Order: sequence, then C-alpha cells, then structure tokens
Amino acid sequence: MKINKVCIIGGTGFVGHHLIPKLANAGIACQIPARRPHRYRSLEVQQGCELTSLESLEVESLKSHFDGCDAVINLLGILNESHNCSFQEIHVEAAEKILEAARQSDVKRLLHMSALNADESNGASNYLKSKGKGENLMLSPDTGAVKVTTFRPSVIFGDNDSFINRFAQLLMIPGPLPLACADAKFSPVYVGDVTAAFLKALRDSSTFGKSYELCGPRTLTLQEIVEYIAQIKGVHKSVIGLGDTMSRLQAKILGVMPGKPFTMDNYNSLQLPSVCTHNGLQQLGIKATDMDAIVPQMLG
Repeated sequence: MKINKVCIIGGTGFVGHHLIPKLANAGIACQIPARRPHRYRSLEVQQGCELTSLESLEVESLKSHFDGCDAVINLLGILNESHNCSFQEIHVEAAEKILEAARQSDVKRLLHMSALNADESNGASNYLKSKGKGENLMLSPDTGAVKVTTFRPSVIFGDNDSFINRFAQLLMIPGPLPLACADAKFSPVYVGDVTAAFLKALRDSSTFGKSYELCGPRTLTLQEIVEYIAQIKGVHKSVIGLGDTMSRLQAKILGVMPGKPFTMDNYNSLQLPSVCTHNGLQQLGIKATDMDAIVPQMLG
C-alpha cells in the first residue's frame, strides 16, 4: 500500500514524539492536529511535518485534517479521567468519530493504539473496558474501505516516558518508598519497538484487520522494576511492597489528590498481568529491546 502522508491524532504525546521522526525518515509526511500547536513547534523540524490547530474531535473537524492523507494514526489515550475528559469520550467516542471521518475522507489505512488486557465485556477496570470498546469499534466488520490494525502494548518505556522517569523521581524523596500493587507484572516494551511496529504495519497488507500485542523480552514485577531503577540511579532505600488492603487505601487517598497520581481504576488495571500471550513484535519481525540497552543511558 502506498503511503505518502499520515495524520496523527494524539501525535504530540510521548509515543507521537518518537513515531514522527521515524515516519519522516521513511519519507512519509505527517499532519499533526493539536489543541495548542504553538507548544509543539519542535515537531515541525522533521521534514514534511506540519502542526495544525484542532478545533474539536467531531467528524467534520477531523475530516478537514484528514484531507489529502493516505492514512490516519490514532494515539489518543488517557490513564485517568478528569472533570472534562472521560474514558468514554477519549477511548470510545473519539475512536468512533476518527473511524467515521476516515471513511468519509476516503482514507484507506488506520492504525489504532489500544492496550494490553483491553476487554469491553470483562475488563478489570473502566480504563480497560473503554479501551476494549474502542478497539472493537476499530476492528468491526463495518469499517468500509478503511483497513485497520490495532496495537496492544504493555507499559511503554523510553526517553521522556511517564513510567521509568516517574519512579526515578519518587526514589529521590527521602525515606522508604511504599509501593502499591508491588506484585503486579509487566513486560515493559521499548517505545522504539512500538514505533517500529507501527511503521512496519503501515504499508503491510498482511496486518489488515489484526491486533498485535507488544511486549519486551522480560517480565518483571513492579517492585523488581522500581528496585532496578534504584540500582541504576545508585539510590539506597527500602521499597516496601504494600499488601492488598494498604494498596487499596493508597489508591483511594491518591485518587482524590491533584493530578490523581494513583486511583482505584489504576489499582483495578494492575490486578491483571500486563504480559503478552503472543508477542506481536516477533510476528512483525522486530527484536524486542531489553531495558538494559536503554534505561541506564536514559537515567544518566
């Protein structure tokens, strides 16, 4: 499939900042709609990339951005709800409108970011249920001429992530670190591998209608990951894994604090291991990058 230009919804986020240079290096122009484009002008240094002002996520507004594009990439996602931004609006309604706008704009290709354990019916959390519903919409038989591929990553790490860097900051606070859901399992996947999967699938007709789980080569508990970060940072402190009761209490307290650093919905998501049944990186011919190759340099 010939792809000369893509429109990336949610392109100003963490994954978008890593994906856009790869697309540009592959000779693919990028249109990046944003609510506040002036904040992200650095993205326009990539050849063929243009930031445009996104008025809304309504179909007519989206169509104006999709005009002239061969493909659309949807990276929209939130981990916590706020008073003006819900899982239903971002993961379900926006996905539905993006798909409809692509249909009406004669866009033939759509890549969609879902999440590992996304499940509309039996998701462990509202986050995972909404992600599952959005993914089901994208993979429904009613997509018309639009060929869709979805991706379901475990937690993603890389430069400027909000996972490894967040715990690195928490480890600098004096005293022991109380850690909720310390036994939660992850297979952290490098953002460079995630973006490689998007680029590989973009023009590959064998990926049409498929969903790919994306995981790194190692499965670790949250406590093991935090202790690994502490080792790299040279920080000597106790990481105290909290039991279920205390983990729930921490979620209830932090869930009402500004920024909602940890909520009951996050707690519920962590009750399922974020590990792959079939690693899509291998299916796509991409060798998964180990944390040892990235995280020490990342943390300086």
